[in-house]
Amino acid sequence: MSDYKRLEISEVIYECVSRTELQDMDRQRVEMMLDICDSMRDHDFRTEINTHQPLQSTGSDRVRIRSSRAALVCLVLLCVLLLTAVIVLCVYIHTKSTHYTEERDQLLTTTTNLTEERDQLLITIKALKTEKDQIEIKNQNLTNEMTVLLSLLKSYYGLLIRLHEKDGWIYFQSSFYYISSEKKNWTESRRNCTERGADLIIINNKEEQDFVKKMSDGALVWIGLTNSDEEGTWKWVDGTNMTSGFWRSGESNGDTGQNCVLTYTPGWADYPCNYHFKWICEKTIKTSH
Repeated sequence: MSDYKRLEISEVIYECVSRTELQDMDRQRVEMMLDICDSMRDHDFRTEINTHQPLQSTGSDRVRIRSSRAALVCLVLLCVLLLTAVIVLCVYIHTKSTHYTEERDQLLTTTTNLTEERDQLLITIKALKTEKDQIEIKNQNLTNEMTVLLSLLKSYYGLLIRLHEKDGWIYFQSSFYYISSEKKNWTESRRNCTERGADLIIINNKEEQDFVKKMSDGALVWIGLTNSDEEGTWKWVDGTNMTSGFWRSGESNGDTGQNCVLTYTPGWADYPCNYHFKWICEKTIKTSH
């Protein structure tokens, strides 16, 4: 076998084998088999020449036969090598295919999980939307009910104001006020207010103080402030301590026995509770919010 042919066959086989990641060791095996083929052919050829040299015509035929046999053996060996390369290549492809199949299965599992999560989220979103719609319906119903109640409450207040005005009451800042036409001491004045379902007035702010001045036309009137329980500690009739007041200059002067409070144009003044003056009752309308 010529060096050129031997090199060409070796490269073809090595190219097939190297694609299956078999490199140095397989190339050496191919080279060894090719050497065996060459040695067998050369041995048969030399044997025929040395043994049968006198028989020219018959010896040539036998040489060709033996050369053909050696070529056949080499061809078989080459086929075995090619078959081995094909088997190795198939194993390699199968291994890669198995690896890709596992990756594909993992991706399919991940995709399935994500799809399930997406479906669950869609179900949750749908449930939340339904709940939101129900809440909006309830809010709308409550708004309608509140509108009706406000309308009824407005009508009630209008009727209440008209009824109280007939009895001499005046409406101001969610309360009804009544000023007496007669005069009594502080205790009797308060009793008269409680009999009317009210109490002596509690003045909470300047607007209410100005309203009292206008209502009383500057006259001295009893208000619901006293320190009868503890000298020097002024309390309103509802039991709360006075935190700020509208005292006349020089008041309160703290004289013993001046335990009740009058109001008039200059401001408040402490005065003996047994004196007789007009009074103002206050009835607060309490509403639930």
